[in-house]
Amino acid sequence: MMSALSVMTRGFAFAIFLSLAIPIVPLAVEAQQRGSLPRLCFLTFDPGALRSTRFGAFFQGLSDLGYRDGHTISIDYLSADGRAERLPPLAAECVRLKADVIVVTTTPFALAAKGATRTIPIVMLTLGDPVGTGLVDSLARPGGNVTGVTSMAPGLSAKRLELLKAAAPRISRVLVLVYVVDPIAAPQVEELRRAAPSLGVQLQVRDIRTVDDLPAAFDAGAKARAEGLLVTSASMFIVNRARVSELAARYRLPAMYANREFADAGGLMTHDAYRPGLEVSTATYVDRILKGAKPADLPVQQPTKFELVINLKTAKALGLTIAPVLLLQADHVIE
Repeated sequence: MMSALSVMTRGFAFAIFLSLAIPIVPLAVEAQQRGSLPRLCFLTFDPGALRSTRFGAFFQGLSDLGYRDGHTISIDYLSADGRAERLPPLAAECVRLKADVIVVTTTPFALAAKGATRTIPIVMLTLGDPVGTGLVDSLARPGGNVTGVTSMAPGLSAKRLELLKAAAPRISRVLVLVYVVDPIAAPQVEELRRAAPSLGVQLQVRDIRTVDDLPAAFDAGAKARAEGLLVTSASMFIVNRARVSELAARYRLPAMYANREFADAGGLMTHDAYRPGLEVSTATYVDRILKGAKPADLPVQQPTKFELVINLKTAKALGLTIAPVLLLQADHVIE
């Protein structure tokens, strides 16, 4: 009896051991799989809190391609929180993390990343002028380790000024806000200066380095009798769009912005490349690179679709009547 009981006891103990040991195997396998996941380092100028509201089309594009953070890819989301001095350290952090690909959302970040590595692929997410800023050799043949998507096209800045004049035909003096830290500021201003005379407009260009410079810029514009506002394309302005829109409303300036987010925040008008489509293309480039494609062999994509957004609520607050012909051109009207 004792012998049989001993055998049963040992068998029961062994069964318990097996039941406890079985879950350990898949956990170990999962840990090993997580360690071998491709790593994407996402660098953004925006505060981390904006992660859920911006670049959604890019992350959805990755998801549609089968990439899920923590399961089929590991994503490090690094934010500069609107501070330019944080760009180089964060780019270096991507290198330290041994990223397989780096995605950048501003030209200064792209330059910082290129300065940190010449081997890790860098993919631009709707950046400005990659050729003029030295990020790539040419759009067709990028060369090096940088490629991706640009949101700028020839004539886009001039078109914004033209549309602003169409919305408010009487304006002759336009305050232009420029984020001088970003290399894409200069070509935008040059294009505006070329277009201004034919539109009968004088430009009042104000250099902005931090959000604290904004009130003084608007004060200077008021003293110079500015009648309209044009905000150039730069992440710094997007991050502070609520502040910029509030100041434009306070000084009662009809304003044209370079990003759709401004119209949603109360800005009068925006004219921009259709970014969701460009963001999906960026996700496709990440996928191709992770599957072995070289950045040098992937041409930089340019926008082919643009959208004009007009906020009629803001127009009414300004006492501005938007011409029907301009409303017909709008892709979206906020009422």
